[in-house]
Amino acid sequence: MNRKFNEENERVKRRYLEFLREAKRSDMATVDKAADAILRFERSIKYKPFKRFRIEQAVKFKLELSNCKNARTGTPLSKATVDGTLRMVKAFILWLAGQPGYKSRISYADAEYFNLNAKDARIAHTTRDAVFPTLEQCRHAFAQMPSATPLERRDKALFAFLMLTGARDGAVASMRLKHVDLVECCVYQDARDVKTKFAKSFTTWFFPVDDAYLHAFRDWVTYLRQEELFGPNDALFPKPMMGLKDGSFAALGLSRDTYSNAGKLRAVIKDAFTNSGLPAFGPHSFRKTLGLLANTQCKTPEQFKAWSMNLGHENIATTLSAYCPVSQSRQGELIRGMA
Repeated sequence: MNRKFNEENERVKRRYLEFLREAKRSDMATVDKAADAILRFERSIKYKPFKRFRIEQAVKFKLELSNCKNARTGTPLSKATVDGTLRMVKAFILWLAGQPGYKSRISYADAEYFNLNAKDARIAHTTRDAVFPTLEQCRHAFAQMPSATPLERRDKALFAFLMLTGARDGAVASMRLKHVDLVECCVYQDARDVKTKFAKSFTTWFFPVDDAYLHAFRDWVTYLRQEELFGPNDALFPKPMMGLKDGSFAALGLSRDTYSNAGKLRAVIKDAFTNSGLPAFGPHSFRKTLGLLANTQCKTPEQFKAWSMNLGHENIATTLSAYCPVSQSRQGELIRGMA
């Protein structure tokens, strides 16, 4: 079915998305999510002009979201997903209320009807214990990874690099050989080339983890430079070079290009864990593993600050709240231990 649209709505949506990009400085991922949420609301009101907004439309939209199911899993949308969608539409309605041609039709108070009820809002914002692999689980999964082919060596080096740096998968996917310094044992996450969070440049020195990770990563970089003759601007974890082999489409070697996104790299890490009989942990979970390691490695506030900076955090509180989780049972152990 062809998508319906309303020309007037399209014009005002374009202005709002430009406002998010240029005035609010939102990244494209955030802008795309906002566009999807607004389109979802527009479908709910059957593409009627936003100027004809009614409170009943917001109430109906909330009901539809609560009854909606995830297209991939078939399960109801989580409260967090519903809350996020409603907040994006609410922000759009708030913006509309101040625009010429809409001021007399939409009030700022109208946007409040996109709030979840208090009970569902508490569920949506409940903090749950983070699930992440232990150092022993990481070591086990890493040891089980094959390394017979160049692509398998790449995948194993990818696992090792994530343990050494805790870098975000989007940044890793865009890294090039020039960003790695094996002499100083560090990687420079240069936002001009690397897709770092908030386009922030910083240096990460390799974390003090098992030497097996460092050996695997060193061997990979040496292989790229000496055998594949990769240069500074070539990908650190390149895509495969695809072509015909024995009448079928297959990987013929390594290209020099980086991945456009981290989807393939996430799959590599998840497969490494599941193939060794463990849960499908993703690359980002390594940051939590390394955050917990800080509890035993860091003996002074200055060391913890350096550890936090290594993860790309300007504020040490970010590391403490996001990557040093304390479960309720552990909370009890710590308090009893102080007696």
